[in-house]
Amino acid sequence: MAFPTHVRLVEVGPRDGLQNEPEPISTTTKLELIERLGAAGISYIEAASFVSPKWVPQMADHLQVMKNLARQEGVTYAALTPNLKGLEGALECGVEEVAVFGAASEAFSQKNINCSVAESLARFEPVLERAQQAGVLVRGYVSCVLGCPYEGEIAPAKVAEVSKALYDMGCYEVSLGDTIGTGTPLKAKRMIEAVSRDIPMTQLAAHFHDTYGQALANLYAVMEEGIAVVDSSVAGLGGCPYAKGASGNVASEDVVYLLDGLGIETGIDLDALAATGTWITQAIERPNRSKVGVALSAK
Repeated sequence: MAFPTHVRLVEVGPRDGLQNEPEPISTTTKLELIERLGAAGISYIEAASFVSPKWVPQMADHLQVMKNLARQEGVTYAALTPNLKGLEGALECGVEEVAVFGAASEAFSQKNINCSVAESLARFEPVLERAQQAGVLVRGYVSCVLGCPYEGEIAPAKVAEVSKALYDMGCYEVSLGDTIGTGTPLKAKRMIEAVSRDIPMTQLAAHFHDTYGQALANLYAVMEEGIAVVDSSVAGLGGCPYAKGASGNVASEDVVYLLDGLGIETGIDLDALAATGTWITQAIERPNRSKVGVALSAK
């Protein structure tokens, strides 16, 4: 299988990257981050999460973020909307795309959202119906596709089953998340093979965390299979509150450097992206987890 000629990067830093930060981050900082990412050539930015501030205090300003975005032409600004209330709030802000998230692991689903996988999928049906009425696209996430902190190994067939349920419900794209970053390239290939029997490869995305340092190798492996959409987070921001020791998403800068080296188009300015990673990690006093970002800033 040949590599794709173009890869679309889904930047999840402003949402997935910041949501677990313990200290409040100002709305102004979040808005500047989003603006800088768009200016660097990122065409899809997950900007906010419409969840209860009780559960995710860092995303309490989602309305202000979505309403005050300096929208750039050609950039999609999406939001996570796990329920109908969240979706209605996002629609009021003129959101263009939303996302819902399920898990391939029963134990993770119970710990994360207090319900079974089947119950979580049933909850999304009204969200998808309402989004379709409003003409808003919905992206589906499946977490724990290559391992779970509670269950360990996850069968590729289970990932395929949950992914197909989201796809059949109307999600135009399903993003496969290695939430705790334990996956390895062969496992990643086998998981993608299982899922792509039910869903076209063009409708799948890879969302790999780098806890064990395998994310780039895993991305290389699934791009060989035909994956052409990659979720990443500037400076490797983020982690998973339910998975101890899980570091952030794969760093956007590292992914772009890899893609540039493979001659794969992204339309992203790596220097501008790296400068954004340096700026945000200094602003929130966090280490920059992008190897490429650190190397470029040292030049």
